[in-house]
Amino acid sequence: MRSSVVIKSSKAGMTVILDSQIPFSELLEAVGKKFRESARFWGAVQMTLTLEGRPLTAKEELQIVDTITRNSQIEVLCLLDTDAQRIERCEKALNDKLMELNSRTGQFYRGTLAKGDVLESEVSVVVIGDVEHGARIISKGNIVVLGALKGTAAAGMAGNAQAVVVALEMAPTQIRICDATSRFNERNRRLGRGPMIASVVQEELQIQPIKKTFLNNMLNLP
Repeated sequence: MRSSVVIKSSKAGMTVILDSQIPFSELLEAVGKKFRESARFWGAVQMTLTLEGRPLTAKEELQIVDTITRNSQIEVLCLLDTDAQRIERCEKALNDKLMELNSRTGQFYRGTLAKGDVLESEVSVVVIGDVEHGARIISKGNIVVLGALKGTAAAGMAGNAQAVVVALEMAPTQIRICDATSRFNERNRRLGRGPMIASVVQEELQIQPIKKTFLNNMLNLP
């Protein structure tokens, strides 16, 4: 009998392949059982997670993550999206929405920030280009990079813990939001495919893929 939940591990994290035929309620039970049985094997670890095998809504994805964490000691750092078309659509939606914003919502910078460059802003800033390793962005509001973020981004520098850092490719050296800071080495700088958002949750900095449902709320830049 074929298992309804298959777990595969790799250097990039964990992939869970889900049965596409059984009802979702049964699938959740199977996920819980699978991770309870393998909890000792995995131990207390932090991993990225990829879900494959069936289409899932954002709510269903969260339910699966919750089921995994309740039945094991695994901390899911972020969900990785392997659907190239969905990533492309999300990137386009993000790009289109940002381009609607005018100067009253923040500052636009067109071009790539190279090593040694520093961009400081009193308001939210949108970079239409890349932020290379060794470059820095410092903003009292949000930071949005329509390209690759490989350098340092410091948002919410006026004490705004609600600020966010967004990038189409998230591979930073360091991210700071208000008083929360995370540093990344060469091995773990690439945090996933597609647009990602960094925010402060319960005083800790968290980075996760952007879901379409986040866009309207997130892009109201102060």
